[in-house]
Amino acid sequence: MQDLTALLFDKDGTLVHFDRTWGRAAGAVMRQMAHDDAHAVARLEAVSHYLADEERFLPTSPLVSGSSAHYGPLWAHALGRPADAGFLAEIDRLFAAEGLLNLTPIGHPARVLGELKVAGFALAIVTNDAEENARQQAEALGFLHLLDAVHGYDSGFGSKPGAGMVAAFAESYGHRPHAMAVVGDSAHDLAAARGAGARFILVRSGPAPVDDLVGDADLVADSVDDLPEILGVSLGKASSLIGENAV
Repeated sequence: MQDLTALLFDKDGTLVHFDRTWGRAAGAVMRQMAHDDAHAVARLEAVSHYLADEERFLPTSPLVSGSSAHYGPLWAHALGRPADAGFLAEIDRLFAAEGLLNLTPIGHPARVLGELKVAGFALAIVTNDAEENARQQAEALGFLHLLDAVHGYDSGFGSKPGAGMVAAFAESYGHRPHAMAVVGDSAHDLAAARGAGARFILVRSGPAPVDDLVGDADLVADSVDDLPEILGVSLGKASSLIGENAV
């Protein structure tokens, strides 16, 4: 069994606390997009499955796993605007600013990624956020310098659940797909991993229930804080553990 050589992390729900970051940011973004029109804000909240009083999204929200390319047309329809590139760029710009203001990590990602880097893993982010937003947040949380790549929905490789981001990393950096693992909290992450021939480590730290994903995961952790212990026993042992359920 090949040892793992690379770990590709989802961002939101895996490294960044989804509701504390985006739940808080979303209300401000919706108000700005709607120019404080209460009826327009209400329409955005409805199509986003957003609970304004609690500053969080329902698990059914298209924003939980999708990019602005996915939910943007819903917002455009709610606001009576065309869902063109300028509209999506406006959403991304506002979310970038509000996301940084409310940025909340899950656990201690800079420390964890530092330990994994020292252990010899190549590291990357594969996210349905915009690449520049992801880079800004990684820099703010102190681990951008540890990453070999940051792939967002707009990086040219498609978005999850497609496998393009994962496959592109394997090709660009010379990793065999089965020697890589995607670390994430959603079915989109699982599909991206499997579609590229990579393994999947499920973390339970996201906003949606994951019980139905446990049986398809190669490893399960409560959060990324657990990964050094799980993978650091020895790289050979880690590969053996993660390979037991690999497809």
